[in-house]
Amino acid sequence: MGLSDDKDRIVINVGGIRHQTYRSTLRTLPGTRLSWLAEPDAPNHFDYDAKIGEFFFDRHPGVFAHILNYYRTGKLHCPADVCGPLYEEELAFWGIDETDVEPCCWMTYRQHREAEEALDSFGGGGLLDLVSDDAEPEPEHAADDDVDEMTRRLAQGDAHDARSGSLWSRWQKHVWALFEDPYSSKYARWVALASLFFIVVSITTFCLETHEAFNPIINRTEVKVVNNVTVVHTYQETETALYLTYIEGVCVVWFTFEFLMRITFCPNKCDFIRNALNIIDFVAILPFYLEVGLSGLSSQAAKDVLGFLRVVRFVRILRIFKLTRHFVGLRVLGHTLRASTNEFLLLIIFLALGVLIFATMIYYAERIGANPNDPRASEHTQFKNIPIGFWWAVVTMTTLGYGDMYPQTTSGMLVGALCALAGVLTIAMPVPVIVNNFGMYYSLAMAKQKLPKKKNRHIPRAPQPGSPNFCKSSTSSQHPSPIPHDDVFEIKFQDPKLNGEAANAALANEDCPHIDQAVSPEEIFSPSERERPCFLVTTSERPDHAGGRVRRALHKWRTAYVKYA
Repeated sequence: MGLSDDKDRIVINVGGIRHQTYRSTLRTLPGTRLSWLAEPDAPNHFDYDAKIGEFFFDRHPGVFAHILNYYRTGKLHCPADVCGPLYEEELAFWGIDETDVEPCCWMTYRQHREAEEALDSFGGGGLLDLVSDDAEPEPEHAADDDVDEMTRRLAQGDAHDARSGSLWSRWQKHVWALFEDPYSSKYARWVALASLFFIVVSITTFCLETHEAFNPIINRTEVKVVNNVTVVHTYQETETALYLTYIEGVCVVWFTFEFLMRITFCPNKCDFIRNALNIIDFVAILPFYLEVGLSGLSSQAAKDVLGFLRVVRFVRILRIFKLTRHFVGLRVLGHTLRASTNEFLLLIIFLALGVLIFATMIYYAERIGANPNDPRASEHTQFKNIPIGFWWAVVTMTTLGYGDMYPQTTSGMLVGALCALAGVLTIAMPVPVIVNNFGMYYSLAMAKQKLPKKKNRHIPRAPQPGSPNFCKSSTSSQHPSPIPHDDVFEIKFQDPKLNGEAANAALANEDCPHIDQAVSPEEIFSPSERERPCFLVTTSERPDHAGGRVRRALHKWRTAYVKYA
């Protein structure tokens, strides 16, 4: 019995830490990398040291301990001290489906991905690459690299055209960065400060135009000839101070120049047009030019249009949203509102239910004791109908209490008290979720902003002959593989065992780093090579665990083509 146990025992060295288990334990999840270690010919296909009798994997030893426990207990937990992306990569390497993570650890495991998705939506990731003002000065060539990277990030697409590589191509990215990213260079900071100055001046002018001191009343005289009779019509109208109009004109000239420069040097015109902030810029500029162009016309239609434009001057206040380009906190706030759509919808539903219920209750409660000769109770209560009670219910539930409407009967006061308490509870439930979202996004954005930029990112080189990760095969192939080179090795036709490295690529659904785009095996191999047999690597359903707990198997079928020698 002891000899049988020794034969069934297997030693796996992961990152210098030796782990011992039984081959029968590894077979509980067929189709995974560890299950193939239990096969008799595993030493021929993995890094195996025959002297000490152990397999070696240069992977994270701490994560592997949790993965090995998954084979033992059937429960996959996520360690709290391991970064989410690292744990995700380890699961892909060992061939474990992420959906097998236990519910208690699922939120912890998914938190990093949700944060990345949230931050990626800040203008194509621009927020993540902001450079802190406290950062050390960088050499010119490093700044050029930053501009290149920032331009590729903000372009959100290919901007290659006939002028690629020309003087235009070189200037385009620099000018685009100058007006789009305030953190790309010191000149971009000056442009951002100028834009911020004109925004503040424009909004200040807009507010001062409504003040009596800057909006005097002018007497106008209009002479009309009706049936050969001259009619003099005198009327009064307000006219904005002339110097405020000049100031607004200067601001509009700057905004027009900025808008034209950005749309001219934008690498992707379609994305630029669809951007909400760019639409706001155009809408805020257009009325000024229309008003200037129509001011010299005397036709009635022109006067009607001018009257309409004076009414829609309020669109100028939309320029306040341009500040989101310069303040990270405003961008985080805007994204928090978008990310908390479900919570806002829940809040609106709660308020709508409460308003409908309490408006109905206050209507009938206030009619108690009314004069029978007054069927509408107009002298007894202010709540003459239920729709009027909607306003009172909204004001009461939000704890504003304007005092324009209030209950006067005892029953009405009781309903008012219940309405106020219900409003506090209703608003208190979804608001903390929104606040937590803002706190999380803001802290992540600030941390990423203060993180120094990495100049030289480490890129592992391709496996060299003789290394443990090199493709083990008796023959070498001159054809590229659709699976990453370090995750593939050729197997012989007589070998029925699944290739662990190839399955890793299939489970991870990785693309080949050595080719520009994903291609099919038919596109890679020549017609003669395609006639050679290939092996279809898949993952299969796992049986019930010995402990009685049925776990969801590796349900996503993934495939990869593996050549035979």
